[in-house]
Amino acid sequence: MPTRRTLLSAAIAAPALIRFGGRAAAGRDLKISHQFPGGTDEEGDFRDRLCRKFATALRQRSEGALTGTVYPNASLMKTNAQFAALRKGALDLSLFPLAYAGGQIPELNIGLMPCVVGSYAQGTAWKTAPVGRKLNGFLAEKGIVILSWVWQANGVVSRANPIVVPEDVKGLKTRGGSREMDVLLLAAGAATLPLPSNEIYAAMQTGAVDAVVTSSTSMISFRLEETGKHLTTARDRTFLFTFEPLLMSKAIFDALAPGERDLIMAAGAELEPFGTAGSKADDDKVVKVFRKAGGQARDIDAGSFEKWQALARTSTWKDYAGKSAEAADLLKLSQDVSA
Repeated sequence: MPTRRTLLSAAIAAPALIRFGGRAAAGRDLKISHQFPGGTDEEGDFRDRLCRKFATALRQRSEGALTGTVYPNASLMKTNAQFAALRKGALDLSLFPLAYAGGQIPELNIGLMPCVVGSYAQGTAWKTAPVGRKLNGFLAEKGIVILSWVWQANGVVSRANPIVVPEDVKGLKTRGGSREMDVLLLAAGAATLPLPSNEIYAAMQTGAVDAVVTSSTSMISFRLEETGKHLTTARDRTFLFTFEPLLMSKAIFDALAPGERDLIMAAGAELEPFGTAGSKADDDKVVKVFRKAGGQARDIDAGSFEKWQALARTSTWKDYAGKSAEAADLLKLSQDVSA
């Protein structure tokens, strides 16, 4: 017959059971990976903060049945391995630039397609528009669930000369961030080099690249004002927006209880305004950062944007639409979303 001591020891050794949604559930910790510098809920790269706020929301809403641990700066796994790991169920969540997976699935380059999204409002509208519904369904078939829709405007940092119109990149080694952006840069006469965001600083510092296209937040977080003299801002308009959502493995998502899935989707959606506000704030902040470091900042006007768009239509858009019927449909539907 068990004694009081053995019963107490067994209770301590057993996993904690927490009431959630009217049932007892063992606590589960979800791993959240990304490539950006780490911080806190209140300080640092807003993408890291979004992940941390998501983890906090999970814990609070589920009363501890679900928790999340954030692994910044590709500390859990390398950047380019994260998407495949999500598809296999080997990683729970990642805040991931969708077009980084364009080498595996070309249709996903719609998430970093030049001159397709022209404003934050237009990007936000994708979620409920036919293009967003198609993208959601396409990703679900690949084993991925979108939790938070986050768009970021991109500018340019250059070591050599200001980059405002396509002719300005001619002859420069340039990082575009996606295959489709690279197609546009090649059409403008640049050489291209594929790099994830967390490798940009070293490449700029050593001269492996002359110019990089990336988000304002990455420019700040990776201290690109130390490596480049010229900034092309994204604060008024820009030729490139990055779709950088919080993604979850569908295999992991589907294995959860219905109430847990609802909680996760609600927490992700409620963080979208935070993501947009963070990105917009950095579009302004990066100008101050560069000017303080002695750099120059220039904006893209309407005439300059039209030059980029005209080149995009005949180069990267044409290239992308020819990849598959799904790609052509996604591009077509993207044009139906008002700017």
